[in-house]
Amino acid sequence: MKPPSALTTPPLLELKSLNVSFAGRDGITRAVKDLSYTLRASETLGIVGESGSGKTQSVMSLMGLLPHNATVSGKAVFNRTDLLALSQSELNRVRGKDIAMVFQDPMTSLNPHLTVSAQMSLVARRHLGQSKRDAFAECKRMLDAVRIPEAAKRINQYPHELSGGMRQRVMIATALLCKPKLLIADEPTTALDVTVQAQILQLMRELQTDFATAVLLITHDMGVVAGTCDRVLVMSKGERVEENFVEPLFATPQHPYTRTLLAAVPRLDEINIKLTPPTGTTPLLEARGLEVAYPVDSNSFFAPPNQLKALRGVDLMLLPGETLGVVGESGCGKSTLARAVLNLIPASAGDVVLMGEPLRQLTATQRRAMRSDMQIIFQDPLASLNPRMTIANILCEPLDTYHPNLSRAQKLRRASIILEKVGLKREQLGRYPHEFSGGQCQRIGIARALMFEPKLIVCDEPVSALDVSVQAKVVQLLIELQQELNLSLVFIAHDLAVVRQISHRVMVMYLGKVVELANRDEIYSSPRHPYTRALISAVPIPDPKSQQRLGFAEISGDLPSPLHPPSGCAFCSRCPLAEPRCANEDPPLRAVGRSMVACHLAE
Repeated sequence: MKPPSALTTPPLLELKSLNVSFAGRDGITRAVKDLSYTLRASETLGIVGESGSGKTQSVMSLMGLLPHNATVSGKAVFNRTDLLALSQSELNRVRGKDIAMVFQDPMTSLNPHLTVSAQMSLVARRHLGQSKRDAFAECKRMLDAVRIPEAAKRINQYPHELSGGMRQRVMIATALLCKPKLLIADEPTTALDVTVQAQILQLMRELQTDFATAVLLITHDMGVVAGTCDRVLVMSKGERVEENFVEPLFATPQHPYTRTLLAAVPRLDEINIKLTPPTGTTPLLEARGLEVAYPVDSNSFFAPPNQLKALRGVDLMLLPGETLGVVGESGCGKSTLARAVLNLIPASAGDVVLMGEPLRQLTATQRRAMRSDMQIIFQDPLASLNPRMTIANILCEPLDTYHPNLSRAQKLRRASIILEKVGLKREQLGRYPHEFSGGQCQRIGIARALMFEPKLIVCDEPVSALDVSVQAKVVQLLIELQQELNLSLVFIAHDLAVVRQISHRVMVMYLGKVVELANRDEIYSSPRHPYTRALISAVPIPDPKSQQRLGFAEISGDLPSPLHPPSGCAFCSRCPLAEPRCANEDPPLRAVGRSMVACHLAE
């Protein structure tokens, strides 16, 4: 991170009174109001704020990517040229060459019909004037620079054949092909695991040093800002409310909104919430040797189908009033475990026991009757709500199925009580999902899960898409409801800081297996498995000074394919401590101290 004295060169980009508004049926909406700031070469400016604060609209205006109903005024002087005064053809010569952008979702930003080489080569041939052969060679060199494994193979693949982390690397490689003077990164790590996020951020820092690129980083993750940015600009309701160098802004925030934003950020090194201990000793939920496998067609016509083992012998136990946090990288089996526990997908082997009843031994009618005791909250709150139904109908629909004898008035009374319990008003029952914010939609999802007063709720990434302030409110709501209703929660997340706030115990999964299980204080203060240590060390802390002191135990490579897992320990191909024994012997889950660990070297 550069000291203030190093940031005295003339501005590369200077915004002067930027205004962005949109014309709609309800009138004019002002998304950005009189925004001004400067950015210098090699500098990283973080723009933070909640959804709707105008972060993305402000940079979309620089790129000329706003919709036709947008009106932009002010000045955006880049390299002595006002971007807002350029014609479309003039702007096309700047975009991609001098200014490049990494979008939030790489899957929707990459053309699914073109290979990686085809779409990267378009940039090199258009802006650098290279031949097809030279462009291909340059693209391969850039994929090597962003450390994509087996770049010669990956360059001819399609986006859907790559992992999320590799797709993001492809986006960065494409953006840096022409060595731009300015790189705009719009939430580049939101959907990534903490390990991949740490690798991407480290990669961006190295490439910024190599190419002297200025970076505009838009994010709601204050930990990322603390470890990456030189200066921070805080936006609220389209306006700049505070701007400062990163260390003083985190140490002594001046604006009340900034203080509120920082206070809402969960910290891995602090526990802000005191949990009530579980209320019983008899397990509410048990899973024994749970396995889930899917047949996958083999490449040969005569060969039998392969087996993709998504879960491999998972055991878990959950007490009444307890929260079990489940963490791990994408592809480790977290969501598969959630659906197998609820019997939404069939288990290949093993048993799930809910309140003493083995679910596999029940008839379909008996299992359906038990559905009211187990509910799920999905990751995407808006996608899980029927857009054609009012909130009243969404909440009453389960009662229509299980309690058809209740009158409409009785169902609406129950829906009103539950809606108020999650912090919304009964007057909102007549609205549709699109009329609510993301945080409100998630509260509606929680309300729907509570309509039967269930004993068990599985929360599958319930806060990953929410702003930190909304995230904190939803987590606090779940804790309060758990204490009031004696709920048992399985809380699945990739944000280890959030998991620490809400969980009594934490389970770490890798490639379909449990590699460590312990209470939250033990697993965060004394992680025993190398994978757990790497996950925890990769979590950014919203404190610039702490970020400078801490190191990152980087995991090399990507998650192996569950179709062809490594022999022995599944983590041995990426483990920095691996011994020859690890490649040959699969370590069992065993007690080491107060933890259960699947590692030969846990001691």
